[in-house]
Amino acid sequence: MSVNIILKENVDGLGVIGDQVSVKPGYARNYLLPKGLAIVADSRNVKELDHQKRQLARKLEKATKDAEAIKARVEAVSCEFTQRASEEGKLFGSVTSMDLEAKLQEAGIEIDRKKIQLAEPIKSLGEHVVEIKLDAGVVAELKVTVNAEEA
Repeated sequence: MSVNIILKENVDGLGVIGDQVSVKPGYARNYLLPKGLAIVADSRNVKELDHQKRQLARKLEKATKDAEAIKARVEAVSCEFTQRASEEGKLFGSVTSMDLEAKLQEAGIEIDRKKIQLAEPIKSLGEHVVEIKLDAGVVAELKVTVNAEEA
């Protein structure tokens, strides 16, 4: 004999949140239910779980759609910087994520600089591609051009 339950937490060897599993009655009654790790899978709880899954799916879809719109705007922007540089193309100074955030704000795009994936500041002339991690796992690529300042 077994009891159907819905997991409210990840349980090692049993499943992840939202899984509907069958366990022995003693395990459910003495461990999972009292610790709040699961609830009994009656018709009401199953319907509620399905409703929550649909709501989360809608929320994720909306976040993905919004992130895709921001990605299109970011990739349409071209960031150009003019900096003093040496003969070899090394910059006196650098282009940082703060500079990129300021350029995006000038273009009317609000992005937190923590989302700009710049391992280290740009210190050379030329074209660079910087990744920006947006919500819902969407990644935008920003084209950055650094030109030498005319002396």
